[in-house]
Amino acid sequence: MKIGLEIHVQLPTKSKMFCSCPTTDAPAPNTHVCPTCLGMPGSRPVLNRKVLEYGIMLAKMLGCKVADTTWFSRKTYFYPDMSKSVQITQYDNPVGEGGVYYLGGKKPIRITRIHIEEDPGKTKRVGDQSSLVDYNRSGIPLAEIVTEPDLSTPAEAREFLGQLISDIRHVIDLPGDGERSIRCDCNISVGKERCEVKNVTGLKNVERALTYELVRQTKVLKAGGKVERETRRFDEERGVTISVRKKEFEADYGYIDEPDLGMYNIKELAESIKIKESPLQMTLRLARDYEIDQKMAKQLVTTSVSLAEVFETVAKQYGTPNAVKWVAGPVSANWKHMEARGGTPEDVLPAIARFASGEITDTECAMEIKCAMTGESMESLGNATGDLENIISGYLDENPGIVSDYAKNDKAANKAIGYVMKQTGGKYSSAEVVEAVKRIIESRL
Repeated sequence: MKIGLEIHVQLPTKSKMFCSCPTTDAPAPNTHVCPTCLGMPGSRPVLNRKVLEYGIMLAKMLGCKVADTTWFSRKTYFYPDMSKSVQITQYDNPVGEGGVYYLGGKKPIRITRIHIEEDPGKTKRVGDQSSLVDYNRSGIPLAEIVTEPDLSTPAEAREFLGQLISDIRHVIDLPGDGERSIRCDCNISVGKERCEVKNVTGLKNVERALTYELVRQTKVLKAGGKVERETRRFDEERGVTISVRKKEFEADYGYIDEPDLGMYNIKELAESIKIKESPLQMTLRLARDYEIDQKMAKQLVTTSVSLAEVFETVAKQYGTPNAVKWVAGPVSANWKHMEARGGTPEDVLPAIARFASGEITDTECAMEIKCAMTGESMESLGNATGDLENIISGYLDENPGIVSDYAKNDKAANKAIGYVMKQTGGKYSSAEVVEAVKRIIESRL
């Protein structure tokens, strides 16, 4: 089985790709439109420079070779959601080609190309016999990322897409709400011929659509039939794919160079653009540079890139053990509390500095960190912390073997964690209990 994806990313520009119409959520259908994005006679497109910049940034993130020059083509086809009967896209010379993106930092997934194009409108079915078209989305810029068929299972495709979306959102500051979205065309072949499932949204639906196709194509082949090359759509409610049309070949689109747009020399622009480190790259670097478990590095980055940056700051100033002890512990556990009250990561650094210099104990440092992040008073927190620590210490006194077992396998702490959670009846969060149990066990080693 082979799976390849075509991922369409709506780029976060303020205006559309070839006109000044806004890309924000529209108050009503067909209000953010003009002669250019509707393709009216006499209108001419003017390229939004920011679209090129975003395309280059994504090409660099994916390890593609960025072209020195690029241009656009007209892709000829007619559907009601494409009012001018052509789509302005890239064909012969896309922004980037020949990249590679590592799934989980290990498995290479080849990137065929990344190109930029305009989005068509949006069709909404009304009953069985008619549809309405909203052209507000028409002309919004897209980046299309095309992979080679290097994915092996529907679950792997879901994992890959989730990781890729996380990196894309960080690198180009893509918002996670509004009309902007990431849609995916899923290509899958069990035998020789492949089928394409168009416009699937959501990680779960990508896996569901591919799983259904895997089963369907397998049944067809086992029955002695032939899988037809076709385009299908995914019915989310029923969890099935439905045939839409026979799959077109590239020659069917009659590509021609776009006469209203020229050739763009982007070599200097590409060289001038620097991209942020992606969450995946940051995870791998933290694990490598600070010799920590990759799962811990991933948890830090997944919680917040800012949290991972605090980890680096503490590791550089006070050593990796202190960064693991405090940032991966109580700082991470209380991160959401800090964000909710509008605090800053720098608030926790004084307490860690005082602990590193020997001015305060483990318990005092943990209390100061939590006070700085949650806004609680030292007095009230001290009483609660004392109660929790007394329960943990009493249990460890009765079960000293947990401490010696923990030195060989940190999962030994789970027995103490389970006991404390049961005894306290939800009075403390699981993160607080886990952090306190491990801290007290480690202080006894």
